[in-house]
This record gives sequence, structure tokens and C-alpha cells, in this order.
Amino acid sequence: MNQLRRIQIIFAIAAGLLQPSVLAAPPSGDLPESFYSSGDLRLDSGRSSEVFGPLYHQRRSDSLFELTVSPLFSYRSDPVAESKEWELVYPLMTFHQFGAERRLQFLQVLSLAGGQTLKDEDTRRVTIFPFYFEQRSTDPELEYRALFPFYGRLRGRLFRDEVQFALFPAYLKTRKRDVETRNILFPLFHRRTGPGLSGVQLWPLFGVESRAPSVRTNIVDELETMAGHEKFFVLWPLFFKNKTGIGTENPETTDILLPFYSLQRSPSRDSATYLWPFGLSVIEDRGKQYREWGFPWPLITFARGEGKTSNRVWPLFSRSRTETLESGFALWPLYKYNRATTEDLDRTRRRVLWFLYSDLVERNLGAGTAFERTDLWPLFSARRNHDGTGRFQVLALLEPFLPASLDVERIYSPLWTVWSSETDPNSGVTKSALLWNLFRSERTGNSRKCSLLFGFFHYQSGPEGSSWRMFSNPFGKNRTRKEPDAPADSTANVSKHR
Repeated sequence: MNQLRRIQIIFAIAAGLLQPSVLAAPPSGDLPESFYSSGDLRLDSGRSSEVFGPLYHQRRSDSLFELTVSPLFSYRSDPVAESKEWELVYPLMTFHQFGAERRLQFLQVLSLAGGQTLKDEDTRRVTIFPFYFEQRSTDPELEYRALFPFYGRLRGRLFRDEVQFALFPAYLKTRKRDVETRNILFPLFHRRTGPGLSGVQLWPLFGVESRAPSVRTNIVDELETMAGHEKFFVLWPLFFKNKTGIGTENPETTDILLPFYSLQRSPSRDSATYLWPFGLSVIEDRGKQYREWGFPWPLITFARGEGKTSNRVWPLFSRSRTETLESGFALWPLYKYNRATTEDLDRTRRRVLWFLYSDLVERNLGAGTAFERTDLWPLFSARRNHDGTGRFQVLALLEPFLPASLDVERIYSPLWTVWSSETDPNSGVTKSALLWNLFRSERTGNSRKCSLLFGFFHYQSGPEGSSWRMFSNPFGKNRTRKEPDAPADSTANVSKHR
């Protein structure tokens, strides 16, 4: 008896304790049908099994296998894609594997990971965040250990190519590409060096840094220009004087003396703000061809030009439009509107009180398909996919906040879903369920199957007739349809039982 079969039996016995009459049912080699159901997938190829509604769900489709014990455990594997993943009380503990890459984490504090680099070196990582970091590799250059805050070295972590520290914050050295920064009593003092780069900072008193423009080879062996810069500040964040983009066609100068003024000048764009942050603002964008002004900025702004048109009086109303983007609101955050259009995509979203109500439509203009999703928290969530399949769910406690999380839908949605329905117009299949399959219905063309009280009562109808069953025992008269060319006295009752 395999492991999955044992899980099925355990759930059946647990359910039987609640309904002892089930254990007295005659053995048939299968689990009691009032708790256990199995059959072809309604909206996909393959088979699925359920025990006592959504508490246990098993699905096998092509090479994909899924197992969910809601809300405790979820498992998926696909040998063809070389992937495997499971979640234990998601997101408490998760495991993901794709090919040689794998990662196990507990509360994002303990993490074990391994895999191969681009040069095929095997690596293994152990992280107890934020105290201990370790990586082992077949390449000694990739190995590191760090015990925070005492001493250590890391590679490719914390958004840096290399990190070294000792008695942090007493000493810290980081490197990103060709720029090295040494910190003493981080973040008070640092010295930064690199090709053509030098800088020193005694924060927050002053800082100065300069880099000459240069040319280097990028990752695809092409020459690219590295812009130079000159940066200077005194009494951060009150006074800045910066020059960026040196050596390019669009160098920019920035002068800031807060709260009196903030000025930016470049060949393509000028902007000025006086009495920052809620003062007078003027922007002239010659590249995008528009002019914008506001007072007090950013509460009240207006923009005019070919590149942008905008009217905003926060929080009363706003309407802004560019070549590809539209946005607006009324009585923010009561109503909010966003639209993005490209050559192939048209995406529109409307929201009321952020997540209370949300309506999203994504149109694939090239393929002529659309994705639609509507959420009214906590009452319902509905969506229709590009392939025409759809799902409607009554009670959606987390789905509106995490619309892209398949883990929430698979593991937690079955717990609070009062009513759900799924449709596939391509195959003509419609599936509905109420309260953990207290009532379940499935319609395919002219055929229909219904069950009540978790499968105690079954009804089935189709071209061959209809039948009733109560806990696998037939009752009542079965009706069949008469063949057009058959004599009246040759009609026979047909009953099919699963």
C-alpha cells in the first residue's frame, strides 16, 4: 500500500468517526464514496481525487502530480520539467527544486539552498538570518562563512558581489562590480575607490565623490560608455551639488538647498521646486514634450503637452495621460483608475478603497484574447482566463490581497469558500460546489451529475437516462430515453452505478 493510499484511508477513518454509519458500509475495495470521490478532471486532462470535500485533494495530469492536505501541506512534482516543491503550513516552511537548484526555508530565517553556478560548480548554502551565512562549493573561491556581527565574508549576497565585516559596524567592506567601499563605524565614514573613481564621506557632515567617464566591455562583449559624475553634500540632506551623466549626450546638474530650492538642469529636461516639498514646482521636459507646474506640489499639479496631459487636485480628483499610460482617482482612495496600452497589450484596472473592490482586464491585442478578474472583499472573487476558462468563488478572504498567489488559492481558499464554480466553454464543462462539497454538480453537454450531503445522495442523467443512488445503493425508478426507431415495447430501464 503506497503512501498516498494510506493518507486517503486516514482521512476516511477520521471522517467515519464523525459519521459512524459509514464504517458499517459494505467493503468494496475503495474508500467510502460519501467521503472519497475520484474521476477525470473536469477542466483539464488527467484524474483527480478528493476526500471529504477539499480537505484532501489529489490530481494527476500528464507528468504533473499534485497533492494538497488543506491547510497543512501541499506537494507538486513534474519529472518532465525536473521540478518539485512542497509547502508546510504555507509560508511557514517551503521547499522548491528545479533541476539542480533547490531551496528549503523556515520562516525566511533558516534557509538551505544548493545548485550549480553558470560554470557548473556545485554550491550549497546555509543561512540563519541574520546571524550565520555559509556557502560550500567545489570551487574554493566561491566558499564563504560569516557569523554576524563578529566576522565573515560573503559572495553574491545582500545585493553585493562581495561583503566583508569585522565587529560590525566597526568595519565593513563591500564590492559591486569594480567599485569597492570601505566603512569605518558604518555608516559614519567610508572611502570608495574604483577605476577612475574616488570618494570619501563623513556622514552626515560632508561627502565628495568623482568618477571620470570611461569605456568598458559589458557581459555580451560590447563596448559601453560609463558615465562620469561629481557629487558633493554638506549637512546631509540639506545641501547637494551633483553632476551626473558626464561624457554622455544628456549630462545633468542638481543643486539642492533644503527647504529653499531643488534645481535640476539637463539638455532634455529642467525642473525646479521652491520651498520643498510643498512649494512651487515647474518642469519643462523637452524630450517628452510637455510642461508641468504645481503649487503646492505634489498636491496640485497641471501638465500640458504632446507627451503628457495631467490635472490633479489631491485628494479630490486626478486625471493623467501619456502616450501609453492613463491614471486617475476621485476622492482618493475611494476610486482609482489605471490603464497601460502597448502594441500588443491593453491593461485596465479600477479599484474602490484599494482592495475592497478591484476590476482588472488584460487584453492580448495580437491573439484577440482577454483575462478578466473581479474581487469584492470579502464577498467574492471571479476571473476568466485567456483560454476562456473561468472561476467564481463566494467568500474570498485573502485572494483580493494576493491575486497572483496560487499557493493561497490552492491551500487556503477551500477552507472558507462557500460556493465555487468553474467553467470551460471549449469542452462545455461546468462544475459547482457548495460548502466543502456538501452539494456538488457537474454538467457536460446533455449529461449532469449531482451529489448531496458529501455524496450520500447521487443523481445522474444523460442521453441514456437517469438514476438515483443513496450511498452506493440505487433506489427509485430509472428513466431512459426511447430510441426513435425502436418499438415502444422494447424500451428497457437502464441503471448505471459507479
